[in-house]
Amino acid sequence: MPELPDIELYRSHLERRFVGKALVGLRLASPFVLRTYEPKPEALVGKRLVAVERLGKRVVLAFEGELFLVVHLMISGRFRLRPAGTKPPGKVGLAAIDFPDHTVLLTEASSHKRASLHVLAGREALRAMDPGGLEPLEIDVKSFGARLLEGNHTLKRALTDPRHFSGIGNAYSDELLHRAKLSPIKVVSRLTDEEIVRLYEATRASLSEWRDRLLLESGDEFPETVTAFRPDMAVHGKHGQPCPACGTKVQRIRYANNEANYCPTCQTDGKLLADRALSRLLGKEWPKSLEELELYKEVRKTEPSASEPARGTPAPAPTEAKPARKRAAPTEAKPARKRAAPKAPVPTQPGGAEVTAGATSARPRASSSRPKRGA
Repeated sequence: MPELPDIELYRSHLERRFVGKALVGLRLASPFVLRTYEPKPEALVGKRLVAVERLGKRVVLAFEGELFLVVHLMISGRFRLRPAGTKPPGKVGLAAIDFPDHTVLLTEASSHKRASLHVLAGREALRAMDPGGLEPLEIDVKSFGARLLEGNHTLKRALTDPRHFSGIGNAYSDELLHRAKLSPIKVVSRLTDEEIVRLYEATRASLSEWRDRLLLESGDEFPETVTAFRPDMAVHGKHGQPCPACGTKVQRIRYANNEANYCPTCQTDGKLLADRALSRLLGKEWPKSLEELELYKEVRKTEPSASEPARGTPAPAPTEAKPARKRAAPTEAKPARKRAAPKAPVPTQPGGAEVTAGATSARPRASSSRPKRGA
């Protein structure tokens, strides 16, 4: 998911190219991408773009008349700069934002379709979408510490909660925690004043350095590749690779749809953090340190698998196969028994008496109970 440095990269390029230009059109390729019904998208057409802002992890296109187009890229959403009038691609295209000289395509390489557009009128409606997180590059250490200590969460959760801090996600939280040399699962209530200051400085340094680096690398080219996995990152996405600070192999823990990457030597005093799924599966065999982990791997390499005998154990001698049992010859089928013909029903007379052979089957005519005329 694009985070603060990535959103700032998009914001800078969109501002540089389109501020002062009127919107030509807003074409929706997916009926699910627009999450508001009033005002209509047509209300933006012809309006001049006055600013491009960031609201947490959202990009806000501010048009004259206090109209706003808010884009949330979520995990797989991306912007693509194309010539004016370019049609959104079939499978991944969500919308096209048309300006006189270029079209900005909104794409999402995912079947979940979580990216969204909101058309809003007025600053109050825009502020209602703000989850309330503080801007980490605009606050002092006192405000940072006070917000960090709200609740009793782990550092990883506190940093990535949009109600606490704005724009920090899974990727950059790994990087700044590694820089601060703090465990991702340390509870915030156990932080010392020195650790809070260290984390504050690491947060500001890491986010600002990555923002400036991405802007410098992109130059005048619109960013086509925005990813949370970058070669220069210290630990995020580097599971099994050496830590750039100490050379220890980077470890990870997985939870829900996220993961935390960390260096055991730099951040957890050599201890391995328990993975919720794998540690429960292994139970007492779960290694508690790097030494135990390496020993566990060596033992697993030398242990025989269930399908092959242990090394040095003679294979069992082949036994003589038992002869197959002979099936009995089929016997002659017995003739089917004839079923007796059903008996004909015995006719009866009124009153239940049987009718004998030769008797007539006509019933006697019943006399009428109605009186004759004139009687």
